[in-house]
Amino acid sequence: MGGYGRAGVVGVILILFAVVNPVTAEPRRVLLLHSFGQDFHPWSAVAAHFRAELRRRSSNTIDLYEASLESERLSLPSDEGPIIDYLRVLFSNRNLELVVALGAPAARFVQRHRTQFFPSTPLLITAADETTFSASELTSNDATVPSLLELPKLVDNILQVLPDTKKIYFVIGASPLERFWVEGMRKAFEPFTTRVKFEWFNELAVDEMVRRASSLPPQSVIFYASVRVDATGVPNEQDQVLTKLRATANAPIFSYVDTNFGHGVVGGPVISTEELGRNAADAALRILSGESAGKIRMPPVRLGVPTYDWRELQRWNIRQERLPPDSIVQFRQPTMWERYRWLLMTALAALVLQSALIAWLLAERYRRRSAQLESKRRLAQVIHLNRSAEVGALSASFAHELSQPLNAIAVNLETLASRLGSYARKDERLRSVIAETQEAAQHAIGVIRHLRKLLKGGSEGKHEELDLAEVIQDAIHILQPEAVRRGIRLEANGIQSPLPVRADRIHLQQVIFNLSNNAMDAMSHAASTNRIVTIDAAVRQPCQVEVSITDSGPGIPDDQLGAVFATFYTTKKEGTGLGLSIARTIIETYGGNIWAENHAGAGAVFRFTLPLVNRAQDAEVLRRRCR
Repeated sequence: MGGYGRAGVVGVILILFAVVNPVTAEPRRVLLLHSFGQDFHPWSAVAAHFRAELRRRSSNTIDLYEASLESERLSLPSDEGPIIDYLRVLFSNRNLELVVALGAPAARFVQRHRTQFFPSTPLLITAADETTFSASELTSNDATVPSLLELPKLVDNILQVLPDTKKIYFVIGASPLERFWVEGMRKAFEPFTTRVKFEWFNELAVDEMVRRASSLPPQSVIFYASVRVDATGVPNEQDQVLTKLRATANAPIFSYVDTNFGHGVVGGPVISTEELGRNAADAALRILSGESAGKIRMPPVRLGVPTYDWRELQRWNIRQERLPPDSIVQFRQPTMWERYRWLLMTALAALVLQSALIAWLLAERYRRRSAQLESKRRLAQVIHLNRSAEVGALSASFAHELSQPLNAIAVNLETLASRLGSYARKDERLRSVIAETQEAAQHAIGVIRHLRKLLKGGSEGKHEELDLAEVIQDAIHILQPEAVRRGIRLEANGIQSPLPVRADRIHLQQVIFNLSNNAMDAMSHAASTNRIVTIDAAVRQPCQVEVSITDSGPGIPDDQLGAVFATFYTTKKEGTGLGLSIARTIIETYGGNIWAENHAGAGAVFRFTLPLVNRAQDAEVLRRRCR
């Protein structure tokens, strides 16, 4: 019993191994048949995606065999028997579950020898344009994952992006497959021959292609198809031709497959090798899972959304506005702002803050200096005003002191005239001297009297009815000696009584003095024969008197006419800038207006108006004047 038990356990274990081991340990054998070799683009890219996707998604181990039809590179016929025998021997003791023909040459090879080439094994054709293999020769055991290269779209894309294109140079090899494509392209591009010319490099060696591409005429474009084998029979594995073209070509390069994108081509609609590999892996997994290959007819992979290389667009000055609306632009280099936005914003904020601080400091410095200069100017003006006030006070004292001896002189002259009596009357010369001396003394006494009237009186002013004509005459009497000293002729027009106004006499005399002195100062450089100050008075509507003081100086600049009455405004080196400002204050206090203008001929005119008082005794006169 014990021996039987042990034997039974061993038997069960052997049975389990016999059942489980084929499921878990036996790999799924797949033959991947390359058209030229494993390193020829773009098939190598499709194969890489196919391998990765197949192994990632398969629940079983994939035993992938790869073989290449090296003879398909050549245009001469060759014996294909050895490759068939080799593959038969390779899988004589192995269960081959799927054959994958990669590319049109491999697809046609299998179709030619389908009866000899594993006729019971499912066949999957992929990475081949559906126009390059015979669909009618497909069996119920064959599946397809083809591509479809819509050739007119490639030229349409070039002419949309570069509408001034005159010539397109096609870089393509000389293998049988590439010669097939040359003929197909010539037919497909016939509708474009009226807009653009085509030239083919398929009869050239690679070095000659590169040399020609470096000296193309303006408005040319290069279309890189493939150079698997050049005209001398040299194969081009790893696709080094595109790299050489990119380094020397003087025209933009376009292509049709995504493996060339990012290696020097501008872009456009391209066939996705990733999509082909993924779809082929999906079909292979369906076949390996037991689905009939003949029922798998996947739609062809077409040209995708136009995709462009931003670097090449910049290199050839291609405006993005010309790209199709749904285009994708890759490899766009971020701008300085996009790359360092926060750093630049921080630096910019610091710069703005620093600039604002500097501007504030400069403004403060400017204001401080301006305040210092203004303070110095005001101090100088105060000193000047203080000196003027002291001179005024001394002038009052001088006037008082001079009036006493002048009065004594006048009294003594009268005493002398009465003592001499008849003797003086007999001596004409003595009588004339005494009369002239008396007249001079009276004149001096009058001047002192007027000066004292001017210097006395409060700042608030005394409102009283007075005759403006009399005030003007008194002012002229005082100004006359100064005018004579300066060589100025002082004229008065229209000064006729009565011109009754209500004001302070001293204030009005001060206005006339200020305006007259300004007029005389303005003529300091005028010709001695043309120095005239004219004081006019006239009654204006409505019952106002207007006084004008006109000089024959250079006048006032037009842009300064409104500023001459501003406080501290002056054009004199020794001026205080207060005279005209005080004059304006006085006139406006008594209900009048004052302004300045340039004379039509030459010089300036200062005018002021005051309202007339309608006194009973002057009513008739004013009524006639105010009509």
